[in-house]
Amino acid sequence: MTDERYPIGKFTLPANNALSAADRAACIEQIAVAPANFRRAFAGLNDAQLDTPYRAGGWTVRQVAHRVPDSHMNAYIRFKLGLTEDAPAIKTYEEKDWAKTPETRAPIGMSLDLLTALHVRWVALLRGMRPADFARTIKHPEWGTPSLDTILALYAWHGRHHTAHVTALRDRMGWAD
Repeated sequence: MTDERYPIGKFTLPANNALSAADRAACIEQIAVAPANFRRAFAGLNDAQLDTPYRAGGWTVRQVAHRVPDSHMNAYIRFKLGLTEDAPAIKTYEEKDWAKTPETRAPIGMSLDLLTALHVRWVALLRGMRPADFARTIKHPEWGTPSLDTILALYAWHGRHHTAHVTALRDRMGWAD
């Protein structure tokens, strides 16, 4: 049995905190297609299904729908900071508490739309960056000084990771696509 927390496996750091040009392009493409894949994972789910935790002790499917845009907005800002400041210190946030704020009980359409718009802008930024830009770093209190390549790889994985939480639950529960 696979670990329901990591249906696609845990994130693996890129060697030497850097991606090859081909791996970088693949990560950017994963970020580009993430909103459509994410939206498809939620298609046709009713309120009872949306309010089902994707695993015991985990977030509900609805919370996952709202959580990914929150996380990816932070990622986008981290990229902007990393591009415009020298190794900026970035702030963490309490993900579990963010998953409990009032709007996380609202219909998911607004968050799916937000994710789509955000990724259009983020991909435009990523495709405009030079290879040297991806070597720039940020200072994270828990991660040390990852490069923007590492952050790119992390969030390419992150979108697939949370999409798989929903699709794996659908498979386990027999919920039709």
